[in-house]
Amino acid sequence: MIRCEGLTKYYGNHQAISDVSFEVAEGEIVGFLGPNAAGKTTTMRILTSFIPPSGGTATIDGLDVVDDSLETRRRIGYLPETSSLYRDMRITEFLRYCARLRGMGRAETEERMEYVLDTCGLAERSSSIIGTLSQGYRQRVGLAQALLHEPPVLILDEPTVGLDPNQIIEVRNLIKSLADEHTVMLSTHILPEAQMTCERVIIINHGRIIAEDTPEALTAQIREAETISITVANDADNIERALLDMPDVVAVRRAGDSQYHIDTAVGADMRAEIAETAVKRGWGLLELRPVEMTLEDVFRQLTTEEEALGSGGAVPSPKPQSREGAE
Repeated sequence: MIRCEGLTKYYGNHQAISDVSFEVAEGEIVGFLGPNAAGKTTTMRILTSFIPPSGGTATIDGLDVVDDSLETRRRIGYLPETSSLYRDMRITEFLRYCARLRGMGRAETEERMEYVLDTCGLAERSSSIIGTLSQGYRQRVGLAQALLHEPPVLILDEPTVGLDPNQIIEVRNLIKSLADEHTVMLSTHILPEAQMTCERVIIINHGRIIAEDTPEALTAQIREAETISITVANDADNIERALLDMPDVVAVRRAGDSQYHIDTAVGADMRAEIAETAVKRGWGLLELRPVEMTLEDVFRQLTTEEEALGSGGAVPSPKPQSREGAE
């Protein structure tokens, strides 16, 4: 549904993205992750035909975003990072205005308005003036306008930015509910959001794609050990040595008062043996649990490794021919 091949974009002599290639299949929710200024918004602006690439190609449902820009825009619902809302309009007025801009007929507009107001939880606030709404409700209005023309593709740039925890949960659940009828690509630098919302993630750093897979698969690829946390009541001097003497234990680290993190060989479940040892030695076992590797851990390790390799987003020379000026 979304396909990028070798996308490159220059702003003057600054290279914002370089050789960005990925695909998003129909019905997927894919997270586009990276720190600020990594190239997420630039890539999304190219996908939505807001700006052309300097090199490479991008297609939406088989249509080139440059050569078929008008048709591709009809197939995209776009929520920019800063949603463009008219604060002095009522919600229904704003949605009817958006419908007219998209050439929708009156009957289609009313039918779709009823749907998006219900889907986005705005039905009871439909006559409210947008400027009086909370940030969470304004974000819902932005999502409603993106859904209004029933696009097959939704591109959401930082959809939870500026929201409080309750609003984030509401918007997250809304996005997940849309996957049955839409392909969703969302950008974020909030890693737990991607882990809770997306089926697959694409990680960009310094304008380059550095990883692409499910959160679970990315974790498995870079994990060098399983980690178990143990908390005891009696912090004896010999705990670390006793744990290190156990088979498949590769490292022991103190994580706090009477708490230790135990690294074991990948695939080795040592919880039963560690619990038995703690009981026999009278450590007073209070807690024993696996420590899950988060997507944030994955991102930190991947970006650290990428920077260590020296990619650093250096601008190559000479500058490639721009599609803006191509004949």
